[in-house]
Amino acid sequence: MQLAVELDEVSYGYLPAQPVLDDVSLRIAAGEFVAVAGPNGGGKTTLLRLVVGLLQPQSGTIRVFGDTVERSTHRSLIGYLPQRAQLAIDAPVSVREVVSAGRVSRSRLVGPLRASDRAAVTAAIERVGLGHRADAPLATLSGGQQQRAFIAKALAGAPRLLILDEPTAGVDADAQEALAALLAELHRELRVTVVYVSHEFGAIEH
Repeated sequence: MQLAVELDEVSYGYLPAQPVLDDVSLRIAAGEFVAVAGPNGGGKTTLLRLVVGLLQPQSGTIRVFGDTVERSTHRSLIGYLPQRAQLAIDAPVSVREVVSAGRVSRSRLVGPLRASDRAAVTAAIERVGLGHRADAPLATLSGGQQQRAFIAKALAGAPRLLILDEPTAGVDADAQEALAALLAELHRELRVTVVYVSHEFGAIEH
């Protein structure tokens, strides 16, 4: 069995002698859909930031698809939707421009997107059901549609691991159900490993 995420006795704290995570071990198999639920301040976001390499563990080891997170090659394997992912509401940026930023891990940091990048961006937008709003300003979309745009951004890099931190925060019940159905479809069709974090048990109960 291939492991997508592996934590061995990982600890981390923002202040001395005040650990947020203490001696955490975890195994997530490739292809699993895993929900992590718990109260605000419980360390969920810290856990994800360690997995994606934004923080370094103070002790223990983290591996993503067999490589330690210190290896730069693992970043292209992860699509990450951070908590409250958003831009300034008045920013004149379109859905397509937001999603295009998700190709950074797969393409050059400067210069125009290649044809393959543009095709991947279009496919990601279509997959989340925003093809008809691809060139609309992000600020004109509903909260649920904006979250779909950010999920498309995470998908644009063709990740093997999709990490979502509170993806339904701030959206209504109908949008939560629609996002849940979308994630189930992505997991089933793309066979991507999904780690879904929420403080709302109802959002991940099913």
